[in-house]
Amino acid sequence: MTAKGSSRRLALVISGGALVIVGAWLVERLDDRPAPIEVRVPGLSAAAQAGQLAFDRSCAGCHGPHARGSATAPPLIHPTYKRAHHADIAFEFAVQRGVRAHHWRFDDMPPQPSLAAAEIAQITRYVRELQAANGID
Repeated sequence: MTAKGSSRRLALVISGGALVIVGAWLVERLDDRPAPIEVRVPGLSAAAQAGQLAFDRSCAGCHGPHARGSATAPPLIHPTYKRAHHADIAFEFAVQRGVRAHHWRFDDMPPQPSLAAAEIAQITRYVRELQAANGID
């Protein structure tokens, strides 16, 4: 085998190894489910208080009390859901249309047709106020 052939073979081995490592990292990351977190609950605005009632009725069964997460759905009080990554409209669309799981290995979120647009806005306000109180802007 020539030196050039050996170099190509080594490059293929290294590239293949790198792909295996990256693939394993991605699988581990996708399999990672954040544990429920402790959430500091601030004094809430009137809109956020109304949002808490709607959240408790329609969302807490999966996302846990105060959006802290559970075994079936992720915490919304998490940097992944900060405004710069998931704008308010993303929350609204998720509630109205449902959303495919894409950050962690939870089931897809089904649409929540029982919630009116005003309630969704209040829930979003509630989540945003909780996020801000817990250092997520």
